Amino acid sequence: MEPAILIITLLCGLLVSKVGLPPLIGYLGAGFVLFTFGIEDSSLPLLKQLADLGVTLLLFSIGLKLDLKSLFKAEVLATSSIHLVGSILFFIPVLKLLGMAGLEQLEGYSLNQLLLISFALSFSSTVFAVKVIEDNGDMKSLYGRVAIGILIMQDIFAVVFLTISKGDIPSIWALGLLLLPFTRPLIYKVFDRVGHSEMLVLFGLVMALVVGAWLFEAVGLKPDLGALIIGILLAGHAKSSELAKSMYYFKELFLVAFFLTIGLNGLPTWSDIGLAGILVLLVPVKIVMFIYLLTRFKLRSRTSLLASFNLGNYSEFGLIVAAVAAHKGWLPASWLIIIAVALSISFLFAAPLNTSVNKIYQRFQRHLVKMEKHPLHPEDRQIKIGNPRFLIFGMGRIGSGAYDELRLRFDGEILGIEHKQELVDFHRAQGRNVVQGDAGDTDFWEKLERAPNLELVLLAIPHHVGNLFAVEQLKKLNYEGKISAIVQYSEDADALKAAGVDTAYNLYEAAGAGFVDHVIYELLDENQEQVNRADKVASETKAASASASTS
Repeated sequence: MEPAILIITLLCGLLVSKVGLPPLIGYLGAGFVLFTFGIEDSSLPLLKQLADLGVTLLLFSIGLKLDLKSLFKAEVLATSSIHLVGSILFFIPVLKLLGMAGLEQLEGYSLNQLLLISFALSFSSTVFAVKVIEDNGDMKSLYGRVAIGILIMQDIFAVVFLTISKGDIPSIWALGLLLLPFTRPLIYKVFDRVGHSEMLVLFGLVMALVVGAWLFEAVGLKPDLGALIIGILLAGHAKSSELAKSMYYFKELFLVAFFLTIGLNGLPTWSDIGLAGILVLLVPVKIVMFIYLLTRFKLRSRTSLLASFNLGNYSEFGLIVAAVAAHKGWLPASWLIIIAVALSISFLFAAPLNTSVNKIYQRFQRHLVKMEKHPLHPEDRQIKIGNPRFLIFGMGRIGSGAYDELRLRFDGEILGIEHKQELVDFHRAQGRNVVQGDAGDTDFWEKLERAPNLELVLLAIPHHVGNLFAVEQLKKLNYEGKISAIVQYSEDADALKAAGVDTAYNLYEAAGAGFVDHVIYELLDENQEQVNRADKVASETKAASASASTS
């Protein structure tokens, strides 16, 4: 049946993608389909191991991209903590009322049981949210960082519960883990020496699965927590981003197994589906709570809405909590199926909601803006761009190089737009005119001041979706100057040119030309090369004139 598992999973993923939904919903459906064919989770131990690896590598990848200081920001720490308590206080009386109304799955439950269910329902899906944010290219945006920070705090709450629920006190050797930060110089030296090929991937697997998961489990702590902490430990290294990219497809493949295992847990009864549907109808309350809390911490209404919609679902960690509670006899085993169905349905609703979030915001913008608390968060305030001649979106290595070349060759004001505050501070220290702004933020474009002398916009955003969105917004502003963009693939260049970009610079195709220019400049006789170029230009001009005269 192994070939059938792969084929059904692929077909379900393709079918769901064709209608514009995330493939992970197809993988969930594939699990239910496979279960109807008699395949159960217990009969595929390897699949369960791969699923566990997927979650472990997911947390490791999150750690690689995480700034630990971001977890202690009020909008993350306070929001996640208050939302957890608020969700529990909301769900307990609602579940009690449903039991009193005659729902058999909730009749006669004790306060402790209702507390456990409410705790499981309070989490949002890390797997779903990270996947959506990554696909949108918004991992470094403010709303993406806030949402990921809240999810990590929720995961930490879940890991603490799971550790306590084991009933085992961690080994005294767990205190030795406090020495891990002191091993960073040694780990970084190894990191420097592994190169950029398969050794880099192997290093990442060893760090995530051995130094992280295995070591933490050996001293009585959750292995997933270990992977997350080791990822955070490596996040300060210059190659951490490269490591995250090299392990991306391992993580994605193993997460397919994770979603399959959810569906393989069993088919629900009609009453289970009905209760799961009721639980999904309560998800908007979670979203509203997130929006309210985030705006209290001075984030703009749009930022709060984007983050909240990504958090508007139920979580795989809720499933894990339910599984542990069922194993301990604290809850009936049926709750694992109920939460699995609620999780799946919440994904079905969350996917189109996240796709339509900008339209929803524009429709309710007037009401949402009233919730904002001023002065706004320093990273979420509107910016003034002045009156530049050249505008560069994305001040990474390519954007900053373009800035310096324009400054050398042309007169006029140059302005760089960058969404990462640390990069803004760096460029300002280097004497560049750079302001903070998010090109993927519709509010940024709607409130962008007109620049009458703007001649050229350079799009150096590392994601094609971001560049395409920026072009669309520029056209809506009736910008009539030139637009140039960087691309990695030829099909991206075609899409951008169709959208209105004048020139697209393919990083890979242009690498050879840049290499030759470098060699000529460094090794060949520059004066002779200039003479050759001048002769070539003169002959081409002469030929063009002759052709024009003939015509």
